[in-house]
Amino acid sequence: MKKHKSNKAWMHEHVTDPFVQRAKAEGWRSRAVFKLMEIDEKDQLLKPGRVVVDLGAAPGSWSQYAAKRIQPGGLLFALDLLPMEPLAGVDFIQGDFREDEVLRRFEAGLGGRPVDLVLSDMAPNMSGVQLVDQARVMDLAELTLEFAREHLKPGGDMLVKVFQGSGYMALREAMRKVFEVVQVRKPAASRDRSAENFLLGRRKRAVPLP
Repeated sequence: MKKHKSNKAWMHEHVTDPFVQRAKAEGWRSRAVFKLMEIDEKDQLLKPGRVVVDLGAAPGSWSQYAAKRIQPGGLLFALDLLPMEPLAGVDFIQGDFREDEVLRRFEAGLGGRPVDLVLSDMAPNMSGVQLVDQARVMDLAELTLEFAREHLKPGGDMLVKVFQGSGYMALREAMRKVFEVVQVRKPAASRDRSAENFLLGRRKRAVPLP
């Protein structure tokens, strides 16, 4: 009964959410687009000609927005374990970005061009157990940082979703070794009661700090 009430409350909140309504009206795939949009307007991450990677991209609202912002001349690669409906200007690769075959396809698509920006709005399937969910979210953030270490050009940027809690400060410290500047962003579309925020790494160091 409690779970039923909780689901009903979530559904009511979802359908009355102004960001959900705006996303539908404007043709975006999810309300999450407004998180990236606000951060981009503040920090100017997306510019014509940039090469961008969107990790955990499905259903695709971040890719949908970013692909428009980096034209003309930009490239956008969307990677996810889940399928995603095609988007104009987006090269989608389904699979685990840690696997050699997925990386091979991604690197072939780059054609030698350097990556300017790594985006990740990835979240695991939530169990409802706070400690478990926190560990899963931070694991995905660490995988994003590792991907950026390997593939992002010196001077490039990374934006990653995190939850404040266990492992959060350790990740910020790890990012400081890779990026010259690490900033925290909490866009309006992140619900107030959520521990979600975003860490923005600016200007990847040519040589990481020890």
